[in-house]
Amino acid sequence: MLNNLGKQNSLFNQFIAEIRDEQIQKDSMRFRRNMERLGEIFAYELSKKMEFETKEVTTSLGIAEVPILKQQPVIASILRAGLPFHMGLLSYFDKAENAFISAYRKHDKQGNFEIQIEYVSCPEITDKILIIADPMLATGASMVKTYKELVSYGKPKHTYFASVLASVEGIDYVKKHLSTYDVSIWVGAIDSELTAQAYIVPGLGDAGDLSFGSKLQY
Repeated sequence: MLNNLGKQNSLFNQFIAEIRDEQIQKDSMRFRRNMERLGEIFAYELSKKMEFETKEVTTSLGIAEVPILKQQPVIASILRAGLPFHMGLLSYFDKAENAFISAYRKHDKQGNFEIQIEYVSCPEITDKILIIADPMLATGASMVKTYKELVSYGKPKHTYFASVLASVEGIDYVKKHLSTYDVSIWVGAIDSELTAQAYIVPGLGDAGDLSFGSKLQY
């Protein structure tokens, strides 16, 4: 299942426009905050698909019956670019457990790369809702490898892939490699191209660098 939140006119697209804008991007604090706000909207929309149960809440004047989440999700993010997006999701799913994955592109001398995972911190995920947050779904390889690494820790009830921007190629890659799994893809916008270096076009650039500053290249 593919859900594109940017198809409807809302303030969501204002935040998408700002993270793309090369002038606004110069303010890293605003870039991070916009990523957080997008994460908050993703959390709100994702919550509509989750199970709720009725709870009696005692007020000063009586008892109110209120639907609340039956189970908090586990939020997993790919370091480091996913951190601001993660914090937006966590500010709404504020009782969620959290997982973190260190995944990066290891390049060879010809400019090709493979995804390397060096670190995973993960709670129990069996029979839980899992949200894997990565702001950019470019080739799809990181998302697929991260998912397969995480499910080695247990079988989630359902997994939501959440990405602010995605490429057509990345979405197709996820669908091809995870067609037999209980997953759905949620994005904020879909771009049609990838560069030779596998960056999304028009995209926004490197989300990690824009959030936290440029890094040394090895």
